[in-house]
Amino acid sequence: MTETAYLFSAAGMISLFTLIVMEIVLGIDNIIFISILADKLPKNLQKKARRIGLFMALIIRIMLLFSLSWIIGLKENLPLPFGLEFTGKDIILLAGGLFLLAKSTTEIHGKVQGEEDHKNPDLKKITLNNAIIQIIGLDIVFSFDSILTAVGLVNHILIMVLAVIISMLIMLAAAGPVSDFVNRHPTIKMLALSFLMLIGFMLIIEAFHHEVEKGYIYFAMAFSLVVELLNIKSRKKSKSHK
Repeated sequence: MTETAYLFSAAGMISLFTLIVMEIVLGIDNIIFISILADKLPKNLQKKARRIGLFMALIIRIMLLFSLSWIIGLKENLPLPFGLEFTGKDIILLAGGLFLLAKSTTEIHGKVQGEEDHKNPDLKKITLNNAIIQIIGLDIVFSFDSILTAVGLVNHILIMVLAVIISMLIMLAAAGPVSDFVNRHPTIKMLALSFLMLIGFMLIIEAFHHEVEKGYIYFAMAFSLVVELLNIKSRKKSKSHK
């Protein structure tokens, strides 16, 4: 059966839908990171940064899909001293995890110390190029996770490419509202930064060959988010009754 024929079959449609959902779930952390980073840009550049970030994520994912043999090669151990056993994939995950931990810790420290409330708001600003470089770096790490999941679920390249494109278009549409919501609620932003720390820690663990069941991680994140949304609703009701 050809790629096109399989796509329009019942099994192909189910595979496509399943993969789209998985790509969106795995892309949530990407949206959170881009939203927090874009908030440090001037207002007129924030939307542009989000669009460029997600567009680059789409390009990187499609490039990786057509480089599957190279990705598989990244699973082979590299010749390292002191008997260390790391693959190319492990090194990418380790670097990404350490960056996420450092970035989220710095952001949390800034919020706790009140650095973002300084009289000069320009102190928290960064350049668009700086933001794009950081976004591309994390896009590469998140894309590996995304593509490896896609390869594990589906064997048809056409379905993988379509799922990546459709999921990225959905995330592009959702990035603005998600970013506005996160930045409008300080407690949600703190929770989002905590999620990034958790994801960074998970990437580091995986780099040392300890598999983490992602279902538990995403369930804990979803549960925490629901609790915080209930807290926000409760606070609104309390204010309206005053």
